[in-house]
Amino acid sequence: MEIVLTGKGGPEMLAVRDDDAVPPGRGEVRVRVEASGVSFAEVQMLRGRYPMQPKFPFVPGYDLVGTVTEVGAEVRGVRVGDRVAAMTRTGAWRSHVVVRAADVVPVPAAIESGTAAAVVMNGVTAWQMTHQVARVRSGQTVLVHGASGGVGSLLVRLAVRAGARVLGTASASKHDAVRALGAEPIDYRAGDVPARVRELAPGGVDAVFDHVGGRSLVDSYDLLADGGVLVSYGSASTLRDEGHWLRPYLGTIATFAGWRVRRLVGRGRGRRATFYYVKGGASFAEALRQVFDLVERGELEPTIEARYPLEKAALALGHLVDGSATGKIVLEA
Repeated sequence: MEIVLTGKGGPEMLAVRDDDAVPPGRGEVRVRVEASGVSFAEVQMLRGRYPMQPKFPFVPGYDLVGTVTEVGAEVRGVRVGDRVAAMTRTGAWRSHVVVRAADVVPVPAAIESGTAAAVVMNGVTAWQMTHQVARVRSGQTVLVHGASGGVGSLLVRLAVRAGARVLGTASASKHDAVRALGAEPIDYRAGDVPARVRELAPGGVDAVFDHVGGRSLVDSYDLLADGGVLVSYGSASTLRDEGHWLRPYLGTIATFAGWRVRRLVGRGRGRRATFYYVKGGASFAEALRQVFDLVERGELEPTIEARYPLEKAALALGHLVDGSATGKIVLEA
C-alpha cells in the first residue's frame, strides 16, 4: 500500500493505492515501515508551495521507522531484522520503502516505533538548531514561534533542558500545553506579539526560532539582544501565496544579506541571522543518535497528538491542516 498525493488541493487529494514490491539495489535495504511522521512540509506540498517538491503525483512522507526485510548487494553493517530510521523527504508513506543503507540509523529497542518516528526529522531539526546553530545555554532567554508544534515543542523541551528561559507563541487554546513544556506562552492571535515579548524580556532575547518567515523574520530580528541569533527554519507565511514558490524567498534573502552587511561593518550589535534546513548525512545520523539517547533515557519526550493507520493519511493530514494539533501526528502500519 502507498499514499499518493495526486495534485493541489486539500487532504482529499491523497489516494490509497497498491505499491510495487521493488527489491533493494546495490547498497540499499528494503524496510517494512512501522511508523512515519506527518509534517507541515506535507501541508505545503498540498498547495505546491514546498521548495523543490516532486511533480504530482508522488508519494509524500518525510521520515520513517521500520524493520529491514531485505538487503541489497554490498551492504555492510545493516542486517535483516534491524529496526532503523531514515529521512526520505518524500516517499515514506508506503508499506515498504527502499532506502540507501548508508542513510539508516539504528533505533534502540526500548523506543517504540511511533515515538521514534516523532523525533526523526523533528528531533534532529530541534536538536541541531538548539545545540549547533543557536548554541543555547543556561541563563539565556529564547523565543520559540509555534511552541506547540512538532518541532516547536521539542525546541522548548531542549532549550529548557539547556537551562534557558523560553517564551513560546501559540494560540490561546494551547497555552496550558506550552506551560507544561516549561515555556511562557504568548498568544500570537491576540495583541502585539513583539510588544509582549519586550514586556517579558526588556533587554531582548538571545535567540529566536522562526518557522513563519515573511514579515515575522523582521520582527524576530528586532527582538534580538546584542549578540543574539535569529534562526529561520520555515516559511509558513507563504502557504497562501500565489505564483512561483521561490518568489517569496527572494526578498528574505535580500533582507538577510542586508543584516549580514551591517554585521560585517560593525553596525549589527553582534546579532546574526541564519537559515536552517535539515540535511541528511553523517551529521544527521549523529544528531539522531543523540536524540534517541535522550528519549531512551527519559530526558526528551515528544508530544504525540494522534496516531492514525497509514490508510487514513488523509484524515491525519486534515488534522494537521485544521490547526488543532499539539505536537506530532504519526502514521502507523
